[in-house]
Formats: sequence, C-alpha cells, structure tokens
Amino acid sequence: MKLLSVIVPSYNSEDYLGNCLDSLLALSEETLEILIINDGSRDRTAEIAESYARDYPETVRAVHQDNKGHGGAVNTGIEKATGLYVKVVDSDDWVDREAFEQVLNTLKTFVTDNSPVDLLISNFVYEKEGARRKKTVSFANVLPQGGIFTWDDIGAFRRGQYLLMHALIYRRKTLLESGMVLPEHTFYVDNLFAYLPLDFVETLYYLNVDFYRYYIGRTDQSVNEAVMIKRIDQQLAVNRIMINERPLSHKRNINLQRYMLHYLEIITTVSSILLIRAKTPECMEKKRELWASIKERDRALYRQLRFGLLGHIVNLPGRIGRKVSIELYRLSQKAIGFN
Repeated sequence: MKLLSVIVPSYNSEDYLGNCLDSLLALSEETLEILIINDGSRDRTAEIAESYARDYPETVRAVHQDNKGHGGAVNTGIEKATGLYVKVVDSDDWVDREAFEQVLNTLKTFVTDNSPVDLLISNFVYEKEGARRKKTVSFANVLPQGGIFTWDDIGAFRRGQYLLMHALIYRRKTLLESGMVLPEHTFYVDNLFAYLPLDFVETLYYLNVDFYRYYIGRTDQSVNEAVMIKRIDQQLAVNRIMINERPLSHKRNINLQRYMLHYLEIITTVSSILLIRAKTPECMEKKRELWASIKERDRALYRQLRFGLLGHIVNLPGRIGRKVSIELYRLSQKAIGFN
C-alpha cells in the first residue's frame, strides 16, 4: 500500500501533462503513487501517460477509459487508488517541490504516530496568465498550525477564502465513507469534491506551505467566464447538488455549518451572476427558479443566502439593478481576488 495516491485527470492534455507529472516526480519517493486517468483523449495524452508509466513503473500507473468527464476520471482514480491518502492534481496544474516534500513528511508522521487525519489542508497559488502578482490563498488566519484539530477549533473564513480542491488531501477511507460519487460529463464537480465529504471529516491538519499551483489563463478553460456562461446548466446542476445533498440545517457542528454556508453562498452567487451576464430571458428565468428551489428546499437556508451581502448584490431589481450587480461583483473579484 502506498502513502499518497495523486490522481491526475487528463483529457487532451498533451501540451501540459508532462509539466504536471515532472513536478510530481521531482521527488524520488517510493511511498508515492501517481494515477494518470486518460479520459478518452484524442491527442497524444495516452502515449505520454504510457511513456511515464514505463519510465517510472514503481510510481506511475496509466489508466485509460472512455470519456466520462472530470468527475468520472476522479471517481476512477479514487476507485483504483491504493494510497492511504488521495490528492487530485489537474493535468494543467503543478506542485511546488519543496512544499511537496513537507506534505509527504507530514503524512508519514501521521502513519508513524498512528494518528490518521481525515483531511490535510495546504495553501494554493493562482498562477494567472499575465498577472504581475501571484495570489496565494492561505488559511493561516483561520486554521490552527502544528497539530491535529477538529471543526471546533477553526476560525471564521474571509470572503474569497475557500477550501478548494487544490488545498485538500483526503484520507481515502474518509472519501469512501462519504459515499461521494461525482456526476459524469459535468464540469465544476471540483466544488462537490471540496464540499460533500466534509461532513465525514472529523480530524484535520493544516500545513502552511504553498503546495498547489493553479493555472488560469487558457481561453478554453472551464473557469473562463465566457465558457462558464455556455455551460451554465452544468454550473447549476452542481449548485443544486450542493443544496440538496447536504442540507445545512442538519450539520452537527456550528463551525462546519458556517463554513459550508460560506462556500455555498459563493457558488450560488457565481451561478446568479453568470445567469445575469448571459442577458437572456431564459437565463433570468433559470435564476428565478434557482432561488425559488432554495426557498422551497430550506427556508432558513434561503434567508441566510438571500439576505446576506452577496444575496443582496445578485438580486437587485430591474435592468439597472442587474448592471449594478455585475459591477459590484467585478469590484468584489478585484478586491477579494477570487477567480
């Protein structure tokens, strides 16, 4: 059994997969397993995956499947993984070598001390194309350092501060206990990966290192705003799963409930703004339906989302109100720095 399984979902990744894998293989580490999930690629991704598997037979495994989307690739990776812990690294991203060494040493300590931790959290860096300054998302202000802790010990997260997939290394057993199965052929499921298992996380550890490098800048990237508007139905599908799958009123811990509300708020805000930005009657009807479904599902949740700051911003009335909503959101993006 390996210590850490790194899942690399890969679809038509020939231009950048090598860079990702090289960063993961910068350490000669026998406790590491890298699973390249070739998700029905039509370029040289399969060939590149096989070449790395041949060159690093003790570490790299190439898994080929028909296209199932990012969620289907992650599902396969979790199923095939043999590591005690699981990390997802997208094929166009990479990791920092020195930080990676500290991550592995920390995981080894959990095993040596017989103190398994459900979730290891580290920092991530937005590697935004053309940006002069790289924004680092750190959690030093909100999470204890130097020891294992629980949700009782966390502070309040700031706006723009979220435990995205890039920050998370789950214990595989915890993922399996959560029963999480990500939807196939759907974008933005990384939000579900960073949300649905949290109710099964009992113990956490925060390592204050800038480990994950999250690349933003390709025009065809799923987080490009124009692309997101075209795929708005998939964004809404993920948003609704977050609302329906884990009713916040049932959370056992007030700090966990507060954080999950914090995350759900920004996802619902993004959905609403994209629907406004689409500028079509159909999308405005979808926005109305989204908020109506929240109200029907959980009135307490609706009140918390609708009458919070972001809820007010995205629900200003009329055409002028929609313009103001967009401008306020853009200002928030610049001030807070979220993508």
